[in-house]
Amino acid sequence: MRIDNEIKLDYKDVLIRPKRSILKSRKQVKLSRSYTFRNSQQTWTGVPIMAANMDGVGTFGMTKALSEHGLFTCVVKHHGPDEWIRNKSLNIDTWNADYVAISVGTNHDDWQVSKGIIKALKLKWVCIDIANGYSEHFVDFVRMVRTELPKINIIAGNVVTADMTQELILAGADVVKVGIGPGSVCTTRIQTGVGYPQLSAVIECADAAHGLGGHIIADGGCTCPGDVAKAFGAGADFVMLGGMLAGHIEGGGDVVEVNGKKKIQFYGMSSDTAMNKHNGGVANYRSSEGRTVQVPFKGSVEDTVRDLLGGIRSTCTYVGAPTLKQLSKCTTFIRCTQQFNSVFI
Repeated sequence: MRIDNEIKLDYKDVLIRPKRSILKSRKQVKLSRSYTFRNSQQTWTGVPIMAANMDGVGTFGMTKALSEHGLFTCVVKHHGPDEWIRNKSLNIDTWNADYVAISVGTNHDDWQVSKGIIKALKLKWVCIDIANGYSEHFVDFVRMVRTELPKINIIAGNVVTADMTQELILAGADVVKVGIGPGSVCTTRIQTGVGYPQLSAVIECADAAHGLGGHIIADGGCTCPGDVAKAFGAGADFVMLGGMLAGHIEGGGDVVEVNGKKKIQFYGMSSDTAMNKHNGGVANYRSSEGRTVQVPFKGSVEDTVRDLLGGIRSTCTYVGAPTLKQLSKCTTFIRCTQQFNSVFI
């Protein structure tokens, strides 16, 4: 046993210090970014915000809506070939493989099915997603996928430390997903005591990845546009959102009335709700590591996207960053004990 006494921080622990700026308007800020990935050698251009591969968020409807703004969706795992093919045929005019990833675990039978979908639809992205990215089995699986599909863009995670970020990149991942326990419907930290404050995890993993020419996703913990801006300021190449994109029409789900207000169910993918739906229940050797909640019905995701992008543009004007690429170079974090006045919340 050992104790690391170095202070680690979450988004709520800091604010971004403003600086002189020559920008006259938010309109001048460019949020699109272009990346060339270390292992696939493919190039991608878009707004690097991702919908998480969760029920109610990582849906085909969300893919269509977000791609129109250049945003990305990791589609939830539980879709078969027929659903993928039907979605493409229904949205052939707006289908863009640059902005969608198929999600897989590490089951080899499931991988054979997913590989068939990738080849049939010419998908460019795969998200290899498990809760605990620290297993040797996971690294071996990433290496196998890279060998079998050398030109695919691989997202792999989740991890929170520099050493494992580098190991996944060296094994073949292009983008490492960073975050254990920060999500709004994740109870991993409660159930296991395991985790890492998200802002520090992003800073440390981004530094490790960039040293190898790799990239990272800040996955989880964002509650508002300001948190997303902080993640980019900390060095994240992409930011993945779950709760912030939950509750919209595009996510599907039944709208119900609770005390006269419209709500939609939202749950973690390790919750008993998700495991009952997709796996026939919670296995007797594990426990639920997610919660199930009712979130307000928010209508179309269009308004949320505009609010989110507007907030990030405003951040850039406050620190003098004309592009999202330059935001991290212009960011100085200051420690704080209170982010905002909550008297009317």
